Amino acid sequence: MIIYPKINGIYKRYLEGDKKGKFIMGKYSLPEFELLKDIKWEWTEKIDGTNIRVCYYTDPLINRVEFKGKTDKADIPKHLLKKLQQLFTVDKLSKIFEIGEDKPDICLYGEGFGYKIQSGGKYMKDPKEVDFILFDIKIGHYWLKKEDLTKIANQLGIQIVPIVGEGTIDQAIEFVKKGFKSTFGDFLAEGIVAKPKVELRDRRGNRIITKIKYKDFKEEKK
Repeated sequence: MIIYPKINGIYKRYLEGDKKGKFIMGKYSLPEFELLKDIKWEWTEKIDGTNIRVCYYTDPLINRVEFKGKTDKADIPKHLLKKLQQLFTVDKLSKIFEIGEDKPDICLYGEGFGYKIQSGGKYMKDPKEVDFILFDIKIGHYWLKKEDLTKIANQLGIQIVPIVGEGTIDQAIEFVKKGFKSTFGDFLAEGIVAKPKVELRDRRGNRIITKIKYKDFKEEKK
């Protein structure tokens, strides 16, 4: 199963000097972002955790689930793996997705978060627990729409990244710069992931998607 495509930050970054790694304000990282900055984008809250892929192989001779991190070599914490095995069984997945030799394999992309996973514990009511939150599903060559993601998340009894707003890129930047309260508690959200309301792709076939983090604008506010 393919790894989740890299999500570019909204602006280019300085490559050297005192500002190395910081945004070059106003210099878009991709020409597509500048071209599309005035259309309506949908914003979901960015979760601080570890990237997880739930890979479901639909061929009846295989018909199994595998759990992978951001890369095939990435380790998944044992306590998180145990939770994933509880959430995603072959029995559950086979009731939702079609099985057959000619049916495409399926990959659910999400974030593992909670106990001992970056700062993901802040999202949990019980600080010693872990969980998974869905942000995308790919079936064969197709990415599912938001309404389909929500339906499948409900069927599986799992969380899905919450929508926190919509608007232009400038509006998204201002929203994140001010800081906004996380959907999960009384703390500032890490930022947002933004996609055009209607899915669009670049000439290479990559989806148009960007991330905007609060920490990237903290220095500018001082």
